[in-house]
Amino acid sequence: MSTTAPATVTPLTTTDAEVLITAARRAAEAAGVAVSVTVLDAGGHLLAFRRDDRAVLISGETSTRKAYTALQLDAPTADLAELVKPDGPFHSLPTALDRPLLFIAGGIPVHRDGRLVGAVGVGGGAPEQDHVFATTALEELSR
Repeated sequence: MSTTAPATVTPLTTTDAEVLITAARRAAEAAGVAVSVTVLDAGGHLLAFRRDDRAVLISGETSTRKAYTALQLDAPTADLAELVKPDGPFHSLPTALDRPLLFIAGGIPVHRDGRLVGAVGVGGGAPEQDHVFATTALEELSR
């Protein structure tokens, strides 16, 4: 029996969330896209949210659902879209849960020391753009 205590992982902080939001918005702005960005902690609770003035209203909801989906499945939403198509192995998953998942690119899980500590979701651009903006944010946080 091991007496070694599990390694402590620093949770995602509001400072981390601001880094993610700022980096995603900066990338979106450079591409001329108005977005909403959501950051959730490891428990799925809202840590930070920002919607650009010009972003379509639904982008707030999509960014949050993308972050939630990435967190719950511990995978980028871009990697999950094929799995929920009618012939995919998870085709019933979007309707099987109480909280809605969204299988559109733009959600990325956030890891620290190999442990899941949260997720970032971006909505407002084309799915491929949102994925790039979220990935850029995660890269900025890793620096």
